[in-house]
Amino acid sequence: MPGFLTPLDLLALAIFALCWIGYATVVDRVPSIHRRSVIHAMNEHRRRWLVAAVPKENRIADVGIVGNLMSSTSFLANTCIFIIGGAMALLASPEVGQRVLGAVPFAQTPTEGGWEARVLLILIIFVRAFFELTWALRQFNYGSILIGGLGRTPAAIPAAEIAAEVVNRAARHFNTGLRAYYFGLAVLAWMVHPFAFILASLWVVYELHRREFRSAVQAALIAAG
Repeated sequence: MPGFLTPLDLLALAIFALCWIGYATVVDRVPSIHRRSVIHAMNEHRRRWLVAAVPKENRIADVGIVGNLMSSTSFLANTCIFIIGGAMALLASPEVGQRVLGAVPFAQTPTEGGWEARVLLILIIFVRAFFELTWALRQFNYGSILIGGLGRTPAAIPAAEIAAEVVNRAARHFNTGLRAYYFGLAVLAWMVHPFAFILASLWVVYELHRREFRSAVQAALIAAG
């Protein structure tokens, strides 16, 4: 057991990993659950959109939609770079973070090794988010090229299905990167106290579940499907 992590720290880390990995595994890989999610509903709507784009003479609006998706993905990917840079700076100056936390009421000031473990976890999370988001960005780019190359006859329907699959996979990686943001914010609570970390991890799972399975948007998309 690392000497700089207390048993409570290790428990909080285990709950955090269970929340993130468990939620992603159940939602993305259990078909009966995945079919009820916003993600699945949007996959179908994107497929319909691209099939409906086949007979269009002008697809500027369709390519513009993909460009919009690329802009938001690019923004989050760029933000990851700033967060990674900030985490590297915090890693190089642990005494600064410890001094700040020491002034926070009820905060449990970690040792230097404990502080580095916290910052390293944030660093790992946002490096993963960066890779997911940049891969999503590339796939949206591929999708825009496929949309631009669609024909205007019924024979182009299979090509539209392929374009939809590429765009759907881009959306899936975008969603994975966005989840990393949510759980990365939960790790900030670990800076204050392991109990706060546990509560933040559980709250993130609750919020993700509420938005993906119990929101008004989810109900509207399922009804429209």
